[in-house]
Amino acid sequence: MTTNTAPAAHYNPGTIRNRVLWTSQIVLGLFFIIASGGPKLVIPHLLMDNAPANLTIPMALLIFIGVVEVAGGIGLMVPRVSALAAAGLSVLTILAAATQAFIADAPNMSIFPLALAAIFAWIAYERRSTIADLRSALRR
Repeated sequence: MTTNTAPAAHYNPGTIRNRVLWTSQIVLGLFFIIASGGPKLVIPHLLMDNAPANLTIPMALLIFIGVVEVAGGIGLMVPRVSALAAAGLSVLTILAAATQAFIADAPNMSIFPLALAAIFAWIAYERRSTIADLRSALRR
């Protein structure tokens, strides 16, 4: 009895879709490095002083979120880990939306993080072949 051991199909997006993905990844990566995570690392005290009264988080958590955002932004621009970075940023932005909606009591402010989560989920889905490539590279 013979078994079919054909390799799994390797998904690659088309040329135009690939350009749209890379443009999105670079723009969002720079946004998370410069505008979102960077200030949490450079001026955390100023951010804590200007936070709403009902949204108090520990300084260490704010710095941790900044580190995760900067690492995710860098990861979006590294081809081998872009899917994992997008998946991680998708989870992070869903948590940010939940924080805005339930803890800060500003559900209208959760629309932007949810839109980002959808974009990151799309990037992770389109770049899913990099996860398999990374897994096989780590097994060697």
